Amino acid sequence: MGSLIVGKIRGGVDIRKLGSGNAGGTNALRTQGLAFALGVMVIDVGKGALATWFVPGIDLPFVGASAEISRAWLTLSCAAAAVIGHVWPMWHQFRGGKGAATLIGTLAILAPAILLPIVCIWIVVLVISGYVGLSTILAGVASPVLISVMQLPDAQPVFIYCTVMAMYLLFSHRSNIARMFRGEETQFRRAMIFRRRTE
Repeated sequence: MGSLIVGKIRGGVDIRKLGSGNAGGTNALRTQGLAFALGVMVIDVGKGALATWFVPGIDLPFVGASAEISRAWLTLSCAAAAVIGHVWPMWHQFRGGKGAATLIGTLAILAPAILLPIVCIWIVVLVISGYVGLSTILAGVASPVLISVMQLPDAQPVFIYCTVMAMYLLFSHRSNIARMFRGEETQFRRAMIFRRRTE
């Protein structure tokens, strides 16, 4: 997990004990600054990309390749495992991030054409609302929509993957959703450039 690796390099910082208590990039940025958060993002995105691109092709000893196993579905399973493992890391007391950065890493391999629209949606929602969680949720929900518009019917397995991962992002961000309904969610006001101009 990126935040714990960078935290150890930085002298044993555990951001799960700071700020929101989440091990993701947003809490890293708020509590440790930009350089720390960038390190976390590089590791978390890279983990998703590596799991999707490299792991499905590993020739494991004593495990024979089966023609009955679809290479496409094996790749998607490895991608999903990387995201789920990021949220519930076995080696870190099952306390991880919320999966967005790792999901982006998987999409960089599975569907790179939708990355730019997803990032644009994330930025627009963040600038308007100031809510990082809402930006991430809406960008995630947009991914199967973009696949359906740009790549169906050829990319049906990826469409299914994006749909399942969008629902998983909703689940992993359930605490953010609850706080938004209660009016208690923290806004990233520095990103709300239009509000600053009108105030």
